[in-house]
Amino acid sequence: MCKHIIPAWKELINANREIIKLKKGDQFIQEGTPAEGIYFVQEGVIKVHKHWGDKESIVRFAKKGNIVGHRGLSSSQTLFPISATALENSEVCFIPIDFFKTILKGNSDFTYEMLLFYADELQISEQKTSNQVQLSVKGRLAWSILQLEQKMGIEGDGYINITLSKTDIAAYIGSTYETIYRMMMELENEKIIETANKRIKILDRQKLIESSLI
Repeated sequence: MCKHIIPAWKELINANREIIKLKKGDQFIQEGTPAEGIYFVQEGVIKVHKHWGDKESIVRFAKKGNIVGHRGLSSSQTLFPISATALENSEVCFIPIDFFKTILKGNSDFTYEMLLFYADELQISEQKTSNQVQLSVKGRLAWSILQLEQKMGIEGDGYINITLSKTDIAAYIGSTYETIYRMMMELENEKIIETANKRIKILDRQKLIESSLI
């Protein structure tokens, strides 16, 4: 937001924003509650999730610079359709939703960037839905690892810059812990990936891409 708004708006934003510090495990958006504002991630990693019956489904992950809560922005719906929880100690910037709408009206460059963001997110969401029907669990896992690397980046030691339990991976892919455990072991045994302390490193990108197509 601060990158694409007109400079004169920065003082107004500073006067209307609130910085919220979160500890690992803190949930700051509850599915079904009033959508009172938008959050920008300043530090840390956030998981965006929702419940399907008694199961959790992880929609996406957000890192520094990403937006969370925008799914509550609507001309009619006033409730959050998702929840959001800090995966590690984090910091978010809260902007009241009415003021956020005012920002959109007064900053065409920012509104354009938001439009592209929504389009990109929609494409990924549609691909995930298609994967549920067309790909095996191993294929969905391989595709998701590639997406996580692209989204979260790589640390200096070559590992993807996010720490995830197999339970979280299962919730992101739409499978069970037991199945994900087996598929991760298969990819490790085939020397396609390497795992350590809930982190993942891609060893053979071409084979992982090939696995993401089955």
